[in-house]
Amino acid sequence: MRLILSLILLIPHIGFSQSDTIELKFDTKYYDAVDKWVAFPKKDTDTTHNFGFIYIDQQAGFTFDYNSNFEKTNDGLKKLPRKFKDPLKLRLTKNTINIAVLTEEQIAELELPKEPEWLVNYKKDSITPRYLKNIGFHYNANGASNLALEPLLKAYDIDPHFDGLEFELSFAYNALGQFERAISILEKAIDNNSKNFYFYRELGFSYKNLNKIEEAEKIYRKGIKMSDNNFEKSEMAVNMAQSYFELRNKEKFDEWAKLTRKYAEKDSRYSQFIEHFEQNWNKK
Repeated sequence: MRLILSLILLIPHIGFSQSDTIELKFDTKYYDAVDKWVAFPKKDTDTTHNFGFIYIDQQAGFTFDYNSNFEKTNDGLKKLPRKFKDPLKLRLTKNTINIAVLTEEQIAELELPKEPEWLVNYKKDSITPRYLKNIGFHYNANGASNLALEPLLKAYDIDPHFDGLEFELSFAYNALGQFERAISILEKAIDNNSKNFYFYRELGFSYKNLNKIEEAEKIYRKGIKMSDNNFEKSEMAVNMAQSYFELRNKEKFDEWAKLTRKYAEKDSRYSQFIEHFEQNWNKK
C-alpha cells in the first residue's frame, strides 16, 4: 500500500536552529521505524506532509497510525488541524515508500508525547512467546529478518518449541546466510517434532547453501514425502535441480527437473526455472 500523505512542521526558538527542525530525511524503511513518530513525503501537488506513529500489531503487522498534517512556513513547522475525527490506521507493506523519522526536536515542536497512550494496549503481552514470535514473523515476511532475530531469540529462550517459533527463527537465519545456526535450530526442532515438513524445507535449504548437496537431497526427499502441498514440493525440487545444474550433473538434474514439473503448475515460476536451466545447460 503506497502511502503518500501530506504534512509539515513548525518550530519555536528553543535552543536549536530552525534548519535542524525543518529538515526531513526520507531515507528510512518503515520496518526500521517501529515505535517512532514519522512523516511521509508529500506529493508534488501537496503543501503538507502526513505524520503519525508506526507500530506492529501482532496480528495485522506494520501499521501507521495517522495523527495529523504539518506544513513548512517561514517560521518553522506548523501542525495543522486533523482531517479526520475517527482513528485512521493504515497497514504498511513492502511497497511502502521511505519515510522520515522525526527527531526529538521535531516531536517537541509538534507537542507530541514520546509515544501514544494507546500503544501500551498493543504491548501488554510483549514478553510472551506468542507475541514475540508474531513480531518476528512480521519482520521476516517484510524482508527484515535481521530485525526478526531479537524477538525470536527472546521467545526461544522462554519456550524453544513454541508453535511456529523454530520455523521463523530458522527462516531468519537462512535469510541472513547464517546456515549453521539454522541447522542447529532445525535439528532440535525435528527431534521434538519430526512430522513438520517445513522444518525439512528449511533444513534442506541450509544444507544446499553450504554446498552439502547429498545431505540436502536426503532432507528434501523426506520433506517432499511428508508434504501434501504441491507448491512446497516444487520449491524443494527446483532447489535440488538448481544445485545439480550448477554441478552439471545431468542425470541428477533430470531427476529433479522431472519432480519439479510434476508438482509445479504449468508455466509457473519454478517450471520456467527448469526451462532456463535446460536452455543454458551448455553455457558457462
